[in-house]
Amino acid sequence: MAANDFWDLIESNMPDGARRFADASGRAPVSYDDVRARSARFAHALTRLGVAPGDRVAAQVDKSIEALMLYLACLRCGAAFVPLNTAYTAAEIGYFIEDAQPALFICEPGRLEDVRKLPQSAATRVETLDADGGGSLAARMADMPSDFDNAARGGGDLAAILYTSGTTGRSKGAMLSHANLASNALALRDEWRFSADDVLIHALPIYHAHGLFVATHVTLLAGASLIFQRQFRPADVLAAMEKATVLMGVPTFYTRLLQEPGLDCESVRRMRLFISGSAPLLAETHQAWQARTGHAILERYGMTETGMNTSNPYEGDRRAGTVGFPLWGVEIRIADAETGAALAVDEVGMIEVRGPNVFSGYWRQPEKTAAEFRPDGFFITGDIGTIDARGYVRIVGRAKDLIITGGLNVYPKEVETEIDLVAGVRESAVIGVAHPDFGEAVTAIVVAEEGAALSESAILAALENRLARFKTPKRVMFAPELPRNAMGKVQKNVLRQAYSELYLKRER
Repeated sequence: MAANDFWDLIESNMPDGARRFADASGRAPVSYDDVRARSARFAHALTRLGVAPGDRVAAQVDKSIEALMLYLACLRCGAAFVPLNTAYTAAEIGYFIEDAQPALFICEPGRLEDVRKLPQSAATRVETLDADGGGSLAARMADMPSDFDNAARGGGDLAAILYTSGTTGRSKGAMLSHANLASNALALRDEWRFSADDVLIHALPIYHAHGLFVATHVTLLAGASLIFQRQFRPADVLAAMEKATVLMGVPTFYTRLLQEPGLDCESVRRMRLFISGSAPLLAETHQAWQARTGHAILERYGMTETGMNTSNPYEGDRRAGTVGFPLWGVEIRIADAETGAALAVDEVGMIEVRGPNVFSGYWRQPEKTAAEFRPDGFFITGDIGTIDARGYVRIVGRAKDLIITGGLNVYPKEVETEIDLVAGVRESAVIGVAHPDFGEAVTAIVVAEEGAALSESAILAALENRLARFKTPKRVMFAPELPRNAMGKVQKNVLRQAYSELYLKRER
């Protein structure tokens, strides 16, 4: 049988026999033997539909075990898997089909006609797969053989294309190789001490690297098992902790679980690890979780283009507000954004990454790819941060979120941290809004705690001696909640658009 880089690694770490891989609500348990057999049947179905090594297979499907098996089948037959957010409209899907040019596009049965009407889909085969394991593709794989002669794939071959969120223009396809996925999965399995005894609560979406790669890969490489939940429901996650050992989530998971009255030390007695990522975790949430459960949340830092880069230590001080140390094989430096010169300890600059986890570039965008790498191979992340004397990495914000007011740089995270300390503030977002005198004005959007009596003047008064005048918001606005994407990241581009004429109106 031909060598297939990442699948061979996965299979070599799978336990033999009928050991359980996943429990999915309302479905029969899935064993590791089932994983081998079902992924093989899907791989046969793909090849009979004309999918060849190097082709792209795009999928906009609801979360299911079958969707995971489809991804593994792509590895086995040598195709590049292209998962797409289930919230994308038909018009948006048209762009992804045109850009990725997949040999096969898979969607929910209810979306089939809309997809077929897209002019971009004329040269693409379209099949269906639903959340219950039905659909035309599932029907095709049902009678296929349970073993498969895997396609030959090396470490440098393309395994997946993940599209970035596209907040600053059209989404770009990050090309991830077999070696990228393998190196990151091994580093995380070892860093987080995953073993066959672990049971991971999987309540994340699987069109994103967090749920599709991080959660699934470490489970497979440890021979562990999943409690596979279609979506995040706090009560269901809390109930699952009776049988689980690990939870991976975004900060929203933890803030909502803290609202569950049953969350306490007794309810988490079997749990050994809580991991958070995909968006910044408030220090307040970190502290509240530790007070309620006795556990310190382990925060880590990653990107679509790199997988995971850093992690707070499994053993040691998990410092709130930091994302820990570089993973095995990963190099991190803080550099001057313009020159690329390395900066000293505690200096604020661009976070740059080099390692086996870093992607090979953007799909069919060689110029954009070249612009995002330094000559020595470091990837320019676009994140602004620091590294302290102990080596902990701290994220200050995104370079595109940097506010330049009156010629002075303001990092939103610094201002948000101070605002979040004000009594009655649940969370905040700081943005730059066009201003006729300053170029940009520091502007805060605040979400208050329920029942809190907050005002703009009260917040500005609280900040008076804690921030330099140029960092202090010109205005404080209030909102019932902050707009977020599916992974819990605050969408500052949406806020900037909503408040784009705030000062211009006042000056007229």
